[in-house]
Amino acid sequence: MLNISQILAQELSLKPFQVENALQLFFEGATIPFVARYRKEITGSLDEIQLRDLSERYTYLTELEDRKKSILEAIASQEKLTDELREQIETCLQKTELEDLYLPYKPKRRTRATVAKEKGLEPLAQFIANFNQPNSPSFDLNAEAKKYISEEKGVKTIEDALNGASDILAEILSEKANLRAYLREYLINRGVFVSLVKEDYPEGSTKFEMYRQYRENVQDIKPHNLLALLRGETEGILKVEIEFDQDFVQSHLESQEIKTKNPIIRKFYQPMLKDAFNRLMKTSLISEVRSDRKTYADLESIKTFESNLRELLLASPAGMKPTLAIDPGFRTGCKVSVLSETGKFCEYHTIFPHQAAGQRQEAAKKVKQLIDKYKIELIAIGNGTAGRETDEFITEIIAKLERKPIKVMVNESGASIYSASDVARQEFPDLDLTVRGAISIGRRLQDPLAELVKIDPKSIGVGQYQHDVDQKLLKKKLDDTVESCVNY
Repeated sequence: MLNISQILAQELSLKPFQVENALQLFFEGATIPFVARYRKEITGSLDEIQLRDLSERYTYLTELEDRKKSILEAIASQEKLTDELREQIETCLQKTELEDLYLPYKPKRRTRATVAKEKGLEPLAQFIANFNQPNSPSFDLNAEAKKYISEEKGVKTIEDALNGASDILAEILSEKANLRAYLREYLINRGVFVSLVKEDYPEGSTKFEMYRQYRENVQDIKPHNLLALLRGETEGILKVEIEFDQDFVQSHLESQEIKTKNPIIRKFYQPMLKDAFNRLMKTSLISEVRSDRKTYADLESIKTFESNLRELLLASPAGMKPTLAIDPGFRTGCKVSVLSETGKFCEYHTIFPHQAAGQRQEAAKKVKQLIDKYKIELIAIGNGTAGRETDEFITEIIAKLERKPIKVMVNESGASIYSASDVARQEFPDLDLTVRGAISIGRRLQDPLAELVKIDPKSIGVGQYQHDVDQKLLKKKLDDTVESCVNY
């Protein structure tokens, strides 16, 4: 099996002692920030990024090794494990390549090839394959196939016998790892994503109009475009396909699999190769390519989400100053909370600046009173519904003051999640959810990191397609980012 430490050292350009010592610390339960900060002398000063890369690649390779063991046992139990196959499996470094090697030995449901074998047509398939050699002599294929006609086995004609032999050879060919790897790469490099809006949706009736007649190379498609295509497909609005040159695929299969100029063999192999690809390879390869591109899109999108989250968490604190926090609203009014310079909750009020003129004047009077009473230096206004109107209202008030507080629009994503959380209930058991939300908005301005770490990172609103990417991976990466920011 693989020497994982050696491979990690080579791939990541590290010294063996760095890899081994870092892995040992991980086994003992040390976190990446802890190792990066406090164990530099043991790891040779590996930074946080190097340690994360090391941890993730180690996890991948150990999962690969576990899969190899189960595959080797499965093939050995069938008594089909050759020395060459064992070596190919043991030296494999990618999960896709490993599954390609295992495919011919994987337990299958009942297939056309299985039925043909049950009818005793495997020797005929082998006979035809033996003639697929350079300079093979001419022979009478029909005469050979006639030997396998059997009413009892359900082989009634020569055509039945040849079709059965073709099914067997097609299945063998469809499971060849080298062919699958080449065609998968071809689809990635030369395929084109094509989408159409289904006929049920007239022009201008969907949010996917830009994808009504959309084409983009598989290898060039932007992550957000692919995630949008897949969302439209999931919602039943878009039909998404991968187009490619079928003639090129057929030509490649013939060049690789037909080794003779014998016209009998060529005439038999050409439709068999076409059937092998269209019936047994095409759907699975396209699924694998879509999965590959989806994984890439997920990773790239998550990188963007990580970057956005890092910016929010590490935004410069406005500082510990008396703060007026406002959670805007039209019908239900604006929730106004006062926070001391240490973030301690002082009092709250509900004002209605967006209703009648009288209520607006009353609201302005209350805000001025609070500013004077607590010597407010910061005003935090949530950027949700009525945020812009509330901002204009506060601007009017500040303009008339001698000592003007600093007014800031604050991203309130996740404030409602926090206000209903266990953490919020423990902090403010006697306060309404909306008041807790206003407090959170104010504290985000005073010290973003200290407040935002209370919220599930996915709820902070760091990307447009958060719900379309791998949720397990997203959670891990965003949790890592929070951990990294706190460490920083």
